[in-house]
Parts: sequence; structure tokens; C-alpha cells
Amino acid sequence: MPSREAEFARRSDPFRRELLAHCYRMLGSFHDAEDVLQETYLRAWRGYEGFEERASMRTWLYRIATNACLNVLERSGRQRVLPSGLGPASTDGPGVLAAYAPEIPWLQPLPDAAVADPAADDPATIADRHETTRLAFVAALQRLPARQRAALLLRDALDLSAAETAEVLELSVAAVNSALQRARGQLAAQRASQEDAMRSTSTDERVVAQYVAAFEASDMGLLAGLLRRDVRLEMPPIPTWFSGYDDVMRFFAERVMTGVTRRLVPIQANGGFGVAAYVQREDGSFRAHSIQVLEAEDGAISCVYAFLERGMFAAFGLPEMIDG
Repeated sequence: MPSREAEFARRSDPFRRELLAHCYRMLGSFHDAEDVLQETYLRAWRGYEGFEERASMRTWLYRIATNACLNVLERSGRQRVLPSGLGPASTDGPGVLAAYAPEIPWLQPLPDAAVADPAADDPATIADRHETTRLAFVAALQRLPARQRAALLLRDALDLSAAETAEVLELSVAAVNSALQRARGQLAAQRASQEDAMRSTSTDERVVAQYVAAFEASDMGLLAGLLRRDVRLEMPPIPTWFSGYDDVMRFFAERVMTGVTRRLVPIQANGGFGVAAYVQREDGSFRAHSIQVLEAEDGAISCVYAFLERGMFAAFGLPEMIDG
């Protein structure tokens, strides 16, 4: 007969990855989501003996995880943002950049490897995760009150019933439906409705390969052919951001393609593709520079999110330094 610990692991482990994705959507931070996931499983193990099976194991775990997320949000009182959530795009040219602002709680990228299971995920699961972990959608979620955010995710992203969502949030079904209605309305009012924020933006490997080639060769001509006219560039923790082909290309020409040697490693993040960028130092080695999440429409890049946080490289299983 298996031990209680083995039984708990057998029943709860299949939900780890989807719970991590849920915590990330709630918190906008991969590191915070990992911490909450650990707390969730510790609480679940401590309470497993008293688990009465009135709800499914999955719903019970979501209840613990969601309430742990709500506690984090209540304690912090701050929402995670992208630069575009702070103000309009810069019109001052690439030479005028705001200083790093590490005090701002920035949104973080999500490594796909942490939430994907290649052996079990079907195409529908992969598509749903892509749409609900896109950075634009996660950023829009952060502007919702915490319980409205939870209701929206549990009902619309996870397909829990109103009764299951009420069980998770310890609310009445009527209160859940009211919170869901308000959340949908607020997203629409922000011009970030689900239809807009979750539109298809699939970046394929061909686009990523050309993006890598453009930066490693400092080839502005190749890069020019990859960008949409409405492309955006955001670089947290720098609050300055750029919108539109001309401004983005000018920034790349004047501040990026300046003789620096780069090495880019393709990655998968937030349901799509991106790169981990390294910059060569005087000794010939390469130092971590940014984790870049790329979004594309109709085969052209619509947004570059360049996270200038070297600490994120470890989350993607990458070193901060590589040999020349």
C-alpha cells in the first residue's frame, strides 16, 4: 500500500505546471509564482489528511494557490507593469532614455519550459496557454482588482464552472458572476478586451532565426524587413518605450547596432518565441544582456519586449556568462 506522501504526490504532481502558469497570470512575476507554488504544495500536504473530497483535487489545489496569490497581492498592494502601462511612447528620439527604475514592480517573462509538458500537452492546450500567457494579456490582467482577476482567470482561462470558481474563491455564485462581469467590462474599457489582448500573435522559428542573424551581423537591412509598421519596443526596467517603425528602427540604428558583437540564443517564452541576448566583453567572453520576447503578426514582428534583468537567465536555464 503506498504511503500517504506517495499518494499525495501521485494525485497532486500532475497539476504543478498548470498551477505555476495560473500563479504567473495572477502575479505577473515568474519568481513570485514559483514561491507561491511551493507554498501551495506545502499547505496542501499539511492539509491533505483533512481533505474531504468534496471538491476535486484540482479545484482544491487551485483554491489554495489562488488564495495564496491573493494574499501576496494584498500584502504588496502594487501591480506589475510594462513601460507602456506607465505613459505614452517616447517622441524624444533614441538619445533620451530614462534611467533604470528597479523600484518599479515590472512584469517578468515566463519560461515555457516551466509550464509546458511536451509529453502531455495537446494542440488545444498549447494554443490556450499561448493566448493566456501573452505579455499584453498578462499586463492587462494586472490592472484588474485581484478578486476580479482571479474570477476571470478561473472562469475564462481555466474553464472552471461558476460553482467551482465560487468554491475556489469562497464566494457565492452570484458574487462570482458579478466579479466576472466587472472584470470583462474593465478590460474592454481599457481597450484590452480578451479579443484584442489575446489576438493571435504567433512568432515562428523562421522569424526568430532571421532576427538572430540580423543582430549577430548588425544587419539593419535584414532587421528592417522583419518589423511591422506599428512595431513596439519595450525594455524594462527602463520606463522609456518606442512605438512605430521609424522610432524603433532609429533606436536600433543609433543605440544598438553600434559595432558591439552579440550572440543570441533562441528561447521559448510566454507561449511563443524569443531570444536570450549576450554582449561581448573586452576579454572576448559574452555577458548576459536581455531576455527578449518577440510577438509577430502576419509573419512580421509586432513587439519586442527586452527584459534587461540578468537574473532571469537562470529561469531559462541559461548562464550569465558564455565563452567567446
